[in-house]
Amino acid sequence: MQLSRHTFRWMLVLTAVGSAGCLPARQMIVDDTAQREWHPTPQTAEPADSAKPSNAAQQNAPAKLAAGSSSRATTGESSKPVHLALNKSDARTPFKLAAYGSPAAVAPAANQSAVNLPAVNLPAVQGPNVADASIGSAALAGGPSSATPAQISAMSLEQFESIALSNNPTLRGMAATTQKAAGYRTQVSLRANPSVGYQGMQLADEGTDQHVAFVEQEIVTGGKLALNRRVLNEAVQAQLHELETQRVRVLSDVRSKYYEALAAQQRIELIHGFQSVADKGFELAELRKAALEGSQIDVLQAKVQKNEIDLAYQQAQIAFQAAWKELAALSGVPDLSPGHLSGQLPQSEELLDWQSVSASILSSSPELQAAQARVRQARALLDRHGVQAIPNLTMQLGAGVDNGTDSGMINVQLGAPIPVFNQNQGNIAAARAEYCRALMDVERIENSIAARLAAVSQSYQSAAIAVTRYSQEILPNADESMGLAEIAYKAGETNFTQVLIARRTYFDTTLQFIAAQTQLAQARARVDGFVLTGGLDPMNDQSGDDSLRGLTFGQQ
Repeated sequence: MQLSRHTFRWMLVLTAVGSAGCLPARQMIVDDTAQREWHPTPQTAEPADSAKPSNAAQQNAPAKLAAGSSSRATTGESSKPVHLALNKSDARTPFKLAAYGSPAAVAPAANQSAVNLPAVNLPAVQGPNVADASIGSAALAGGPSSATPAQISAMSLEQFESIALSNNPTLRGMAATTQKAAGYRTQVSLRANPSVGYQGMQLADEGTDQHVAFVEQEIVTGGKLALNRRVLNEAVQAQLHELETQRVRVLSDVRSKYYEALAAQQRIELIHGFQSVADKGFELAELRKAALEGSQIDVLQAKVQKNEIDLAYQQAQIAFQAAWKELAALSGVPDLSPGHLSGQLPQSEELLDWQSVSASILSSSPELQAAQARVRQARALLDRHGVQAIPNLTMQLGAGVDNGTDSGMINVQLGAPIPVFNQNQGNIAAARAEYCRALMDVERIENSIAARLAAVSQSYQSAAIAVTRYSQEILPNADESMGLAEIAYKAGETNFTQVLIARRTYFDTTLQFIAAQTQLAQARARVDGFVLTGGLDPMNDQSGDDSLRGLTFGQQ
């Protein structure tokens, strides 16, 4: 059987994920001492082209995203809860997943309370077959209008979101980072291994030799191991929030770039349709000149307009190709061939209550929640360093035989370092400074969210007003003006130049309307995505290390 290039590449990706241990991007991190299941809360899907929501619903959009909901789902298909079944059947990876899901709270130690994260639901959309969905660059050779819908496998925003959640490398990398943090958390809470040995004394004196077998164990005091786990548990929680932050970044960028590509596609369709008008205008100008009813000026002006339209068509094709490539790269499938996009740009949007939007983002942003987890981690680290000076106990128990007296013997030894010079004062000072830095980072992120939201709100409001004005007043007037100019020209009441001006005005106005729609859609995507961007930015790895374990048993 012969496989297509895309099918073969997907087989390689799935094989690599299953064998190399780089698990899917939303894998839950759990203790290797138990099997656990997670059932996210179901979410009802909304139609892709649903009516515009109420003002209250729009204000709560960021809060919905915080619960992991996608702002769009496939039309007519309801979301289902994602069920993750974990097992230990593969020695190369800690667990296998029955489905692609979202992170849940990491299982805490037996003596600790769980730190719960908000549940995250993924849209229940079926990812497309990339090999079938790609239609090749030849589809645009004659413009989107050259092929019928039945000939084009149109790709929706939901399909690109599904592809991105499965293939974007930053999500897989962040999942691996979270697993690394969980591994460190396990390591720092392990007790020291006992030592066993043998001791022989007076072996040169026959009949008086002594033989002792002993076991030695270091006993950790001050609850250091539990505090170690607490510190790294907060690191895991922070990385889970970072993973959710990256998921929102990816979806926000995919939506923004999708609307850019969709707008470029609509410009191609608009220009392609207007080309026939410009061609007919040029032919008419030549006929009127031949009939001595027009002039060479009319012919030249019609030709200039025709050439400008042809140039705009080529530029729109280039813009679509570039936007598609960026969209495919963000989705993790950079080799995906350009195809047709389904969907519509917004026709209108209500103005939002930005104070409520800001409060909703600050209360639900995973970016801010990750920073708050870092504060808890820094506080836990400060507590941990505060007990470091409490000395551990080293106990040795031995039992043997004394051949000189022909009797048995038992030895017991206890020892502990004396914290005279090193009381961990340097680490305590450093931990206190780190706690202060973590608090300031929370404040920095809050200010950053406010600044980004201010820029997005300006873009959103300007675009919303422009879309409403264009759709209700400017475009109808431009259309009517072009129609009247055509009628007046046929009746001999105006010259051909006025017709060209009216056509150009209508053409430019329509392009500006599409630009305003694009700006509005992208601004809304930013609001729904907690004003986060950077779906391919470097990953934030603050998973920590296992140095606390060495500090625990080194006692220095």
